[in-house]
Amino acid sequence: MLHKAIIFSLAVLSLANCNAQKKNKTKSGQISAQNSGVKSQAQPKDSNIIYFNEGENKFLEEYKMNVTFKNISEDSRCPADVNCVWAGVAVANVEVMGLATRPRTLQLSTLENAERNYHQSASFNGYAITLTEVTPYPTSTEGSKSLHGKYRIGITIKKGSPTDSTMK
Repeated sequence: MLHKAIIFSLAVLSLANCNAQKKNKTKSGQISAQNSGVKSQAQPKDSNIIYFNEGENKFLEEYKMNVTFKNISEDSRCPADVNCVWAGVAVANVEVMGLATRPRTLQLSTLENAERNYHQSASFNGYAITLTEVTPYPTSTEGSKSLHGKYRIGITIKKGSPTDSTMK
């Protein structure tokens, strides 16, 4: 009988907590979105960022390479209007090809976590290519599946190679 009372009281407390979260949803959701790994909004805009819409291809004369933003293969970022334990990650497939090289698809992530094989930067032809921005941000009403074809990324390309990249 005592264990039933304990289980019942835990259930009531859980429901009360859910109700409290619903009341503060707009305030805490906005705070959560700002602190959940959206680096591009917190950082000042960099004039060296090159933007691509999903499926867009550009030849970058300065770097002598062709860059194509293929798609987003994974978007587990916490929706902007939801509180989450983990900020999540977005993974962009970016195809790069030099003048004398075969195409290579780089998987660039919004965060660096080598244990899960997430890398923000990768090396190609002596350049470090870094993912700096992925928009739009998913919401609870429009999940990441509804964003297919609407994504836009920002990358930076710098001479040299990232120290923690697995791509050579």
